Amino acid sequence: MLRLVSILRFIRRGTVLVGVGLAGGTVTAAGVVMLVTPGPGLLVIITGLAILSTQFAWAGRALEKMKVRARSARNKASARRCHRRTEALHPRKDTNVEGRRAPRSRADRS
Repeated sequence: MLRLVSILRFIRRGTVLVGVGLAGGTVTAAGVVMLVTPGPGLLVIITGLAILSTQFAWAGRALEKMKVRARSARNKASARRCHRRTEALHPRKDTNVEGRRAPRSRADRS
């Protein structure tokens, strides 16, 4: 009876590993495709790695790296948006209506 229980645990563990591997791998692969096509690629990759990290340690390490990359992308986008907002609210004196720098006159060059 004890032998049967241990065999059933082994089968269950293998089934869980295969199921998590397939589900996480599929979601991660879909995220990689979304990097090239329209869609939230990084978020889907992070979700796939989160699924995989429930059973695999290497996926947990990869998940942490992806979280750092996602934070970096968010900060970069936020800084760019803030810069645009500042430029819109406080335009430079040496720019024309279209946001381009106005050509300097001869009097300004000296």
